[in-house]
Amino acid sequence: MALKDLFTKNQPKKKKYATIPNETAKHDVPEGIMSKCPSCKKIMYTKELVKNAKVCLHCGFHFQMTAKERIDSFIDEGSFVELNEEMISMNPLNFPDYLEKLEKDRLKSNLNEAVVTGTGSINGHKIVLAIMDASFRMGSMGSVVGEKITRAVEKADELSLPFIIFTASGGARMQEGALSLMQMAKTSVALKRFSNNGGLIISIMTHPTTGGVSASFASLGDYNFAEPGALIAFAGRRVIEQSIREELPEDFQTAEFLLKHGQLDAIIPRLDLVEQITNILEIHQPGGELEW
Repeated sequence: MALKDLFTKNQPKKKKYATIPNETAKHDVPEGIMSKCPSCKKIMYTKELVKNAKVCLHCGFHFQMTAKERIDSFIDEGSFVELNEEMISMNPLNFPDYLEKLEKDRLKSNLNEAVVTGTGSINGHKIVLAIMDASFRMGSMGSVVGEKITRAVEKADELSLPFIIFTASGGARMQEGALSLMQMAKTSVALKRFSNNGGLIISIMTHPTTGGVSASFASLGDYNFAEPGALIAFAGRRVIEQSIREELPEDFQTAEFLLKHGQLDAIIPRLDLVEQITNILEIHQPGGELEW
């Protein structure tokens, strides 16, 4: 036998085709270990995404955050004390299945309502904070949401602290009808009183901020900021196009469009937010100065 044939004979045979994993092997990969960016379509480890404040490592796309994630990334560790956590919505209009849907959202989101309020600090600066969470009823504004925000504003007034709110909402909650719409006026009046007393209001609009929320407290800050790419609107795009019978610009109702037309003070990337808000809080301290 030739040396070449002997060498070939002793080599393990190579498989011609890749094996397809069976169903058991497929389930061995933990669910949620990878995340796909809806903007650039790149795939990344979810842990790395979370470490980066849920901002895409490739294109900078801002994923939605829960209220807890915002607290963890924005507030000094251990400083947050929640307010009015026990408040839950009732069913004043006897809307079919409303209470059952609320209970499902409570279990899914581990929240009692679509907004979390409390006190805390940012780099040592004490504040009162409200964070809307789109994972609960799409952040819709019902009676409890309006009441919790109003109480948070009043707490900021009582303690003479700045009030910061992160908005994320589909608008007024239809299951509560006019009672939901009344929250627009109630929250706006509370902010006006707070402002008249010299209070500082910082509104940070995140994706999405729409409907009655965008038309009330979300737009009433001394500073109105937004995250990149956030949808900020009152009526839907198709409704407007059908009403005016014109095609709207592609970037219409985005944070970038609003900034260009003077409806925002700035767009602040999430990774820069703590530094920028800290600068503003320092400016508004007694003796604070603006640094360029």
